[in-house]
Amino acid sequence: MKNVFVSPSIMTADFLHLGEEIAKVEQSGAPWLHLDVMDGSFVPNISFGPKVISDIRKGCGLFLDVHLMVIEPDHLLKAFAEAGSDCLTVHLEACKDLKRTLETIKSLGIQCGISIKPATSVSDVVPYLDIVDQILVMSVEPGFGGQKFMPASVDKVRELAQTRGDRKYLINIDGGISLSNIEILKQAGADAVVAGSSFFNSTDQKDFVRRMSQR
Repeated sequence: MKNVFVSPSIMTADFLHLGEEIAKVEQSGAPWLHLDVMDGSFVPNISFGPKVISDIRKGCGLFLDVHLMVIEPDHLLKAFAEAGSDCLTVHLEACKDLKRTLETIKSLGIQCGISIKPATSVSDVVPYLDIVDQILVMSVEPGFGGQKFMPASVDKVRELAQTRGDRKYLINIDGGISLSNIEILKQAGADAVVAGSSFFNSTDQKDFVRRMSQR
């Protein structure tokens, strides 16, 4: 069984002390930071825009994995890329012309990803697997932290792993991920996991990342 890496999500961080919370991520040994951008339309919540990404970038050396939970995100791509995002992940369900959106992200010199909601089938992303750098499987309904993990998402991870072949995309999963379900996700073929509440509620984040990541 391979190792996975952890991408802590700041959605459940204490925003009054955001710098300190991000420092915890850096000190934990996690290589990525997951940033959820929400527009209040595709999902009910509203979070933050490019300026927050830019400010985080100035003081953070982690890979910034930006998840755009935004309807028709094309007009925002350049601003988020210039803010310092390393990867922009868009929702298949939110794009009118997904291929064009992915190609635009690539043209900005950064990685691109597709996220799929729990009701969306893996077959819907197959036409784009030669373009993307990662597929983000949602194992909860997007928009809120602290939700319960949906076990059906394990089958999607397994299907993406079986479909990959020589392609290089990462399989990432987001929602309700914890020590109680990490082993089955590793067995299914996940490369990375997003952890929000389980990371920030841990009393020892470094140990949490180690235990989540190890074989």
